[in-house]
Amino acid sequence: MSSFFEVMVETHFAAAHALRNYRGQGESLHGHNWQIQVFVRGEKLDEDHMLVDFHAVRAATQKVMDYLDHTNLNELPPFDKELNPSTENIAAFIFHEVAGKINDDRCRVTLVRAWETPQTMAAYGVA
Repeated sequence: MSSFFEVMVETHFAAAHALRNYRGQGESLHGHNWQIQVFVRGEKLDEDHMLVDFHAVRAATQKVMDYLDHTNLNELPPFDKELNPSTENIAAFIFHEVAGKINDDRCRVTLVRAWETPQTMAAYGVA
């Protein structure tokens, strides 16, 4: 079993969405206050004895939150045409956006959890 270090930042955004091809309450436009957790993992610390600076992860995550916050996700690419704005797809979108800014030869984004409500969550990650 290999050992690793992991850091997590938590943030939130508020937005509306309507699920396409869904029969039920979720098909009508409605809003959520999503709670987002971004996990970064690696095996080695840097010269400052940190895996990654929390500020760097928070800044990369905040750029995505600023893009999503207080919008109708159905009108926002890629959720306007390419992706249904499900919580699963939202988690995957955030994962790829933050990973593109954070991943390097020492650490990688491994998991994003998107809490639609305090009782319901979807996650996207890599093994």
